[in-house]
Amino acid sequence: MGASTDAAAAQAGAIALLWDQPVSARRGPKPALNLEAIAAAGIGIADADGLAAATMQRVAAALGVTKMALYRYVPGKAEMVALMIDLAIGEAPRFGGAAGEWRLRLDQWARQMFSRFCRHPWALEATVGPRAIGPNELGWMEEAVAALVGTGLDGGEMLDVAATLTGHVRAIAQQRSALADGRPEQAMAAAITGLLPGRQERFPALTAAFGSAAEHGSQDKALDFGLARILDGVGLLIASRVQAPPQP
Repeated sequence: MGASTDAAAAQAGAIALLWDQPVSARRGPKPALNLEAIAAAGIGIADADGLAAATMQRVAAALGVTKMALYRYVPGKAEMVALMIDLAIGEAPRFGGAAGEWRLRLDQWARQMFSRFCRHPWALEATVGPRAIGPNELGWMEEAVAALVGTGLDGGEMLDVAATLTGHVRAIAQQRSALADGRPEQAMAAAITGLLPGRQERFPALTAAFGSAAEHGSQDKALDFGLARILDGVGLLIASRVQAPPQP
């Protein structure tokens, strides 16, 4: 009960910081410390050493203040991480365009999200489970849904498209963040092809597939392939709605 109460309090506190006190500085002289500076310091530490390293103590030290001084602005790490996420993910890209350009808009949207996650891999860990959602993150969802307005999909389907694209992007970004060179398919291919010599009869399909991929240079295309297939499926669904006869 105590832990759940503390988590709820932290979430409420984070929502207040994200929505009632904008991260960006207001007009007038800059205060000695502000929410944007705190979030930026946390992001710098998390980018370099991971989310666990972004403690209140280290952020305070990076800002040249005491931990107690930091608590005057941010009640705890959960609230600070919420600020970090919203600043790191940034404002959603706005591509505009007509309803018929939904595919191009969603493809660009997904690639931009992939870029943000690759730039800040700790955000993959931080953006799971019940938590406070900031204005920037909500803006990303708004742009994805807005791209599908006028396509004939209902609200639940629009949200599911956004969730499916996000899931694909997160999965590939997570694989890349775990590797120093950021090429998960190449690393997997190297590991598997090292096991295949002498075992081709046992794994003929894998042997043929890896040989074909090497021949055609089609490795490390998982992001592109997945986005294309997801959007192909969405296109078929939209087409079925347009072609469907009216209900009597």
